[in-house]
Amino acid sequence: MVRPPGEEGTEVLFNQFKYFFNLYFLLLACSQFVNELRLGALYTYWVPLGFVLIITIVREAVEEIRCFLRDKEVNSQIYSKLSTRGTVKVKSSGIQVGDLIIVEKNQRVPADMIFLRTSERNGSCFLRTDQLDGETDWKLRLPVACTQRLPTAGDLLQIRSYVYAEEPNIDIHNFVGTFTREDGDPPVNESLSIENTLWASTVIASGTVVGVVIYTGKELRSVMNTSNPRHKIGLFDLEVNCLTKILFGALVVVSLVMVALQHFAGRWYLQIFRFLLLFSNIVPISLRVNLDMGKMVFSWMIKKDSKIPGTVVRASTIPEQLGRISYLLTDKTGTLTMNEMVFRRLHLGTVAYGMDSMDEVQSHVFSAYTQPPHDFAASRAPATTKVRKTISSRVHEAVKAIALVHNVTPVYEANGVTDQAEAEQHYEDTCRVYQASSPDEVSLVQWTESVGLTLVGRDQSSMQLRTPSGQILNFTILQIFPFTYESKRMGIIVRDESTGEITFYMKGADVVMSGIVQYNDWLEEECGNMAREGLRVLVVAKKSLTEDQYQDFEARYVQAKLSVHDRSLKVATVIESLEMEMELLCLTGVEDQLQADVRPTLEILRNAGIKVWMLTGDKLETATCTAKNAHLVTRNQDIHVFRPVTTRSEAHLELNAFRRKHDCALVISGDSLEASLSNVALQVCLKFYEYEFMELACQCPAVVCCRCAPTQKAQIVRLLKERTGKLTCAVGDGGNDVSMIQEADCGVGVEGKEGKQASLAADFSVTQFKHLGRLLMVHGRNSYKRSAALSQFVIHRSLCISTMQAVFSSVFYFASVPLYQGFLIIGYSTIYTMFPVFSLVLDKDVKSEVAMLYPELYKDLLKGRPLSFKTFLIWVLISIYQGSIIMYGALLLFESEFVHIVAISFTSLILTELLMVALTVQTWHWLMVVAELLSLACYVASLVFLHEFIEFDRRRGEIMRPHSSAPFLFFPSNVLGGNGPHQRLPQVSSVSLSPRPPNTPHTPSPHCTPQPRCTRLHKLGMHPCLLGFGQGQCGGGTHSGQGSGHHTGRKCHRPLLTSCQIRTLAKAPMTNLSLLSIDIYFIATLSFVWKVTVITLVSCLPLYVLKYLRRRFSPPSYSKLTS
Repeated sequence: MVRPPGEEGTEVLFNQFKYFFNLYFLLLACSQFVNELRLGALYTYWVPLGFVLIITIVREAVEEIRCFLRDKEVNSQIYSKLSTRGTVKVKSSGIQVGDLIIVEKNQRVPADMIFLRTSERNGSCFLRTDQLDGETDWKLRLPVACTQRLPTAGDLLQIRSYVYAEEPNIDIHNFVGTFTREDGDPPVNESLSIENTLWASTVIASGTVVGVVIYTGKELRSVMNTSNPRHKIGLFDLEVNCLTKILFGALVVVSLVMVALQHFAGRWYLQIFRFLLLFSNIVPISLRVNLDMGKMVFSWMIKKDSKIPGTVVRASTIPEQLGRISYLLTDKTGTLTMNEMVFRRLHLGTVAYGMDSMDEVQSHVFSAYTQPPHDFAASRAPATTKVRKTISSRVHEAVKAIALVHNVTPVYEANGVTDQAEAEQHYEDTCRVYQASSPDEVSLVQWTESVGLTLVGRDQSSMQLRTPSGQILNFTILQIFPFTYESKRMGIIVRDESTGEITFYMKGADVVMSGIVQYNDWLEEECGNMAREGLRVLVVAKKSLTEDQYQDFEARYVQAKLSVHDRSLKVATVIESLEMEMELLCLTGVEDQLQADVRPTLEILRNAGIKVWMLTGDKLETATCTAKNAHLVTRNQDIHVFRPVTTRSEAHLELNAFRRKHDCALVISGDSLEASLSNVALQVCLKFYEYEFMELACQCPAVVCCRCAPTQKAQIVRLLKERTGKLTCAVGDGGNDVSMIQEADCGVGVEGKEGKQASLAADFSVTQFKHLGRLLMVHGRNSYKRSAALSQFVIHRSLCISTMQAVFSSVFYFASVPLYQGFLIIGYSTIYTMFPVFSLVLDKDVKSEVAMLYPELYKDLLKGRPLSFKTFLIWVLISIYQGSIIMYGALLLFESEFVHIVAISFTSLILTELLMVALTVQTWHWLMVVAELLSLACYVASLVFLHEFIEFDRRRGEIMRPHSSAPFLFFPSNVLGGNGPHQRLPQVSSVSLSPRPPNTPHTPSPHCTPQPRCTRLHKLGMHPCLLGFGQGQCGGGTHSGQGSGHHTGRKCHRPLLTSCQIRTLAKAPMTNLSLLSIDIYFIATLSFVWKVTVITLVSCLPLYVLKYLRRRFSPPSYSKLTS
């Protein structure tokens, strides 16, 4: 389903304005349309905000376009459809319910269908379901009987029939329906079950099939088992958002304090808004831009890392999440393992054969079938008395049993040289492919072929083996007892056509076979030894039956299958009557090959403090063996298998038993997990102990969850996030892992044999599991630490200039007059300091090799120490200290010209920021040096042209120029006169700050009382008459320094700005305030240089000393490790 075009854009804007500071700056920019609140040009607010939104929208648009192209590729796959016009081609997006679709071998099923016909002679087909349920076992599917008997596929269009199907649901293991053919006499009704279905996202493994579509779109089982993707917002972004709220609170407090110190005089509420605008730099809008651009750089670094080739970043908004993962949830098949089974061990009790001694097994099999006929017959005849068999005969019996007890079918395919029928007739080895419901069984049959006994043919009732001499052995299949999760074993009864012997062969897990075979003293010990090596152990046994014994069993077995009540129980009872005192033949050990470097990668993750959970749809025994083989469960750890429970009391007892174990890995089945994850299963006990279960599970060093459905995997991730509050990372490679990947805080897809469905839906895509170690330890760690440093430095940069503004306003009667405007304030956060601050994204505290060698360094990040309230408070104090030093230093050291304050303070501010970046950097990069020098050069170059900068008076609409070459300051003309606050003097538009003649008389205003607050200015080392605006005077031409309006011994060299005029100035619209220019001649003097140097050193040197002492006496953890 495609969303409306406007819906995606609306969602992007909504997600952006969920961030507090984005919403804050939107309101701030909108407030500039009010004349009384306007602080400067509109572009100074709208351009940064628009830049942030444009970057975000472009990034989201690119990702949406990529998703659209991927969906288009999937929906454009071509399939064949049966119609009245014959076979026509149709796109997968055009398939509808009721269509008859032809699916070829190795082609993906496009919709949920009922299986009608197959081209296979045995009337069945195999299905690969690893993309649906994660199980590597191939599933056997059977067509509807009445449609399979039709001569051709085209005859399906000639019959009149319909299918009744149940309502769509998420259960992929069950189905209830009926197939009715109405044109028969009588009408034919057949029940439909899971064996007659072909679910979407599965792959046809044998033959060509025809099916009728019953579900499409959102009703597909695979779609219903996939959760809707959510827009992921990183924990780091939420923390930064919280800090901006604190900064906004500080902004409000500072504004209220400023107005309170004015005793809430006049229109104080308007003054509050003006101060909010004046100190708006406390909440830096550049923070969002810097973080977004930093994330792009981090994503680019991940893509370009040559040590993890093929890595793709699909979600560039959360790279720093990789640095704080506490729980890693991984799939098994295709992620930890290669899904390639290899036969490793054959154990006969007294002798064991490994991979290096298989030639001995081959020689024993060869001798067994090439010895004289009487000896060969004797070796195959059942022993009537207990005699010690030779090693050769024991090996032969074990190999023959392994070659017979399975459900593998050999299939012959044309290879371009040999015809398929000819290859099947002559059993061509080069054209033979084995098909089975389990890769374990295929590996066993391939091993028997390698030692000389080859499975060459099989159908529903017979099986053919070829000996090393080329002789074909024919066996009739009398009964098959398939493997089930409950029985944990499979059996087969065959009749040797050459001798007429009837033999019952069985193989299964050691936990059930130990009670079936005859007593022995080595089975349990050797099974444990092989399991500790990570091998899947199967116990193989046999029992010879006489003709009478088999006939008696068959009669009872058929009678049990015809029973209406308790059929499964009665059938199991009959089969168990044969499963007694069976002869133990051998143990087999099969290994599921792990991906490259899985064990060291899991070791790195464990040392980094990350707990690994394995979620798989495979069987419990298989998952346990893989966990041991991959060293997810160490050798000295016990394993607690959480048994299925049905009542609350059983769950209570099981939890108590688990609680008593320490340092124990947990293995739990999805059937048990259903309790803690389902709110409708009232009878499932773990529903009542959800909190206790998660508390105990989170304490385990490792957890293995088997038999998990796709939705269960996502629910486990969700439950883990809710209960722990920690960040989770999900890793998978199949379509059944998509829900888990999308639910986790970070989703990593592995491009493997199961396709690219998981990698396309993930936030990050890797080619091998081993790349996960470097992705987290190096890139995740660096991204988080760099993002923390960048965000704190941007906040520090804004707080410094805000502190200076606060000092400036407090000194000059708490007037809401900006210290810097226009070009200076924009240039401060862009060209003057942007490049050095942003270059922190290249900083690193340790080399990547050290980060991989000492994964313990990753533990420090799990507590969020790089960006915490403690570090935030430290940077706030540093900002207040430096801002105060710079501003007070400029006020104390400026000479005869007031505007020298701007030159000294702004230059000191720029140099302080550049020096602070240099002090913060831990590993220098050549681009950092370039950024420092480039920013300094830009500032020096701008000074050359700054004196030519002019300001446009927006109220008068004309260009104002200074009266002389002296620096100048523009104020609104309605506040510069001396005739009171209500009288405008439009002829005065600018005031020269040049000294007036010393004997110029001053006439006090009749409406204003001069209150210069001389004491405060004298304490700052400033002459109170240095602000020479209006026509007021201090009184009598002399100044006493006590605020009395009298001078003592000094003449006023310029008129004084009275407090009344200051208040009037504070009420004026800020759009008429102009820039304080910088005197280029003053900057070139030695006096300016030493003053700026002193202020910069005083602001930075103590911090450098403290940093040196801290690293000297309390070095960071990585220093202790690397030493």
